[in-house]
Amino acid sequence: MPLVIAMDGPSGSGKSSASKGVARALGLRYLDTGAMYRAMTWWMLDNGVPVEDGVAVAARAAEPEIACGTDPDAPAITVDGADVSGPIRERTVTNAVSAVSAVPAVRARLVELQREIIGAGGIVVEGRDIGTVVVPDAPVKVYLTASEEVRAARRAKDLVADPGASVTVTRAEQARRDRLDSTRKASPLTRAAGAHEIDSSELGLAEVIEAVVRLAKEHE
Repeated sequence: MPLVIAMDGPSGSGKSSASKGVARALGLRYLDTGAMYRAMTWWMLDNGVPVEDGVAVAARAAEPEIACGTDPDAPAITVDGADVSGPIRERTVTNAVSAVSAVPAVRARLVELQREIIGAGGIVVEGRDIGTVVVPDAPVKVYLTASEEVRAARRAKDLVADPGASVTVTRAEQARRDRLDSTRKASPLTRAAGAHEIDSSELGLAEVIEAVVRLAKEHE
């Protein structure tokens, strides 16, 4: 198997920045599977599908054409040919994505797409079920985490343009999402067997990247 680094962990743990940095350092491709679930969620909301209705979501899960780039410097995401990298990061999508991603039909379709992309060569893949479901035999598995306070502060900073995204509000929304992601029946968020856990609460980005790169080189 080509080098596949599976980066799992909750929201705000620093997966995206770390995964991109690791991909650059090792000359690998990069895949943000969370962006794919966000894209699906954005499409459901944009088309008036009630996202809390799993049957309704499943009935339309095959409709949107989702394409995800693998360049760590420009990881484009499109739906039906339109760039949605901005809209999928809005709070409305963030607060709805757990419900949509819990639908088995959605997961089955996107996991299939993810495996096709991963199969094309060396890559760093970030998400919530990469080491447990998508690529359980990945040579390098990492579970990146951080304290609730640190994760909430990071997420609020990302949403700085949204006046309602205070740290307190963001922490409450994040706790709800953590609960939904870790208790859903389909591919719940959990640490994969054999995964190396890294707590980024008191680590800088460069330190996290260095730790993962070291793990990858040890595998070689």
